[in-house]
Amino acid sequence: MLQDLLGALAALGSVGVVYLAMAARVVKQYERGVLFRLGRVSGHVRDPGLNLVIPFVDRLHKVNMQIVTMPIPAQEGITRDNVTVRVDAVVYFRVVDSVSALVKVEDYKFAVSQMAQTSLRSIIGKSELDDLLSNREKLNEGLELMIDSPAVGWGIQVDRVEIKDVSLPDAMKRSMARQAEADRERRARIINADAELQASKKLAEAAAQMSDQPAALQLRLLQTVMAVAAEKNSTLVLPIPVELLHFLERGQQPETGQQQLAPHADGGPPSG
Repeated sequence: MLQDLLGALAALGSVGVVYLAMAARVVKQYERGVLFRLGRVSGHVRDPGLNLVIPFVDRLHKVNMQIVTMPIPAQEGITRDNVTVRVDAVVYFRVVDSVSALVKVEDYKFAVSQMAQTSLRSIIGKSELDDLLSNREKLNEGLELMIDSPAVGWGIQVDRVEIKDVSLPDAMKRSMARQAEADRERRARIINADAELQASKKLAEAAAQMSDQPAALQLRLLQTVMAVAAEKNSTLVLPIPVELLHFLERGQQPETGQQQLAPHADGGPPSG
């Protein structure tokens, strides 16, 4: 009798262990559990930890609540200014309502991916090439709004959308390179012309200043000679200052006049 009782207790314990093994479900910290009882959502969302279900009656679905990073395949389209481009992006989203993510959409990840691709093609068609290259922040905001609007009804929240790369045709790349080179050359010419204008103004001021002070012109000439003399294997040709010639001419004029007016030794009139 005692042996039969012990056997029954052992069998009951084994059944209990098997039942607990079949009924126990562990929900991780980053997950939430949605319980379906006979096909219907039952009770509240199960929190992380150990949860018990009724075997063969309940089914616990776990939903990942982490932020999902989903790359958007490159989409080819024609911009508003008729340029063919390929654009790829990345979407960051997470589940905020686990029940809606399971009930209202069959596969929320696939739905978000398809919506992102459609929205990206729409953004390409509405934008110009310059916007895709330089004004990405505004395009990212518009793309995020287009994806987030339907995703809210699925229990999904889109945190961020980023355009990663814009691929251009080779002909367009060469054309843009030529345009950039022409623009740099134009700016270089403007800078050189401005420098020449400023230099000419300074030279005019210096010439006006030296014309009032001839000694300054001679000093500048000496400075130039000293600069040239510092170079090796150079031959210097020193010009005669014009002022020195004028000084010699003024010194010869009185002597010539005196010779013309000097009388002869015999007291006669001066020779003509």
